[in-house]
Parts: sequence; structure tokens; C-alpha cells
Amino acid sequence: MALVQMQPRPASATPAHRTVADTMDTAGPQVCDDMTIEVALAVMTSARTEHLLVCDNDGLCTQLVTQAQLAAVRDSPAYTDRVQLRDILDNRGPFTSPATTITEAQHAMRGRRPGALPVVDEQGSAPGVLALAH
Repeated sequence: MALVQMQPRPASATPAHRTVADTMDTAGPQVCDDMTIEVALAVMTSARTEHLLVCDNDGLCTQLVTQAQLAAVRDSPAYTDRVQLRDILDNRGPFTSPATTITEAQHAMRGRRPGALPVVDEQGSAPGVLALAH
């Protein structure tokens, strides 16, 4: 077994040089895109979270949805209890990489809702979420 020596981060590191991996939160609940809106809202309630990471059938992160987005869909006149998450997702992303600097990620997030950004690695998995500081 090889030993791995950990190097402490220098205390003088500036925020411009810190990466998303240094500050991201754990990913939290991840659900498949074939889940219905009602079940997704129930998962959010039980997990006490404001967002879910949505994955496709291959387990790749496709988007982040918020409780507010799902409630708006549920409250619309066209809603039925058969509407799935994949039915309301418009496109893939936006995402950030664990290697992105905090400064770059915060700049990209300005003016975006929901104020959180999935952190996706090279394999398409979501190890975490970056929340915009208020």
C-alpha cells in the first residue's frame, strides 16, 4: 500500500486561486429524470432542500431544479400527475468544473437563478453544488 502525503494549503492563498472543489457543498439528493414532479417535491421536502440534481438513465447530471420551479409547474393549468422531470427540463446545464476558480464561477453565476450551480466532473457525475454567497 502506498502512502499519500497531504500538503496543507497555504494560509495566504487568495480567493482568486481557490477552486470550486475547495468550497463546494456535497451534491445532496440526486434523482432520475423519469421521476414525477410530485415525487420530486416530496423528496425535496423530506430532504429539507431547495434543489435536486437531476440525472439521466446513465447517471449523468443533466440539470439542477428548484422547489420553486417544480411548484410553478405543478400549479400551472397544463399540469397532470404524470409530468416527469424530463418533460420540464429545457437543456443540459449550466455546470461548473471542480477545477474552475471561485472567482470565475461566481462571475458566471451572477444574475442566474437559482443561485446554485452543479459541479460536474469529467465523467458527468456531480460531486457537489456551488452556492452563490449572498
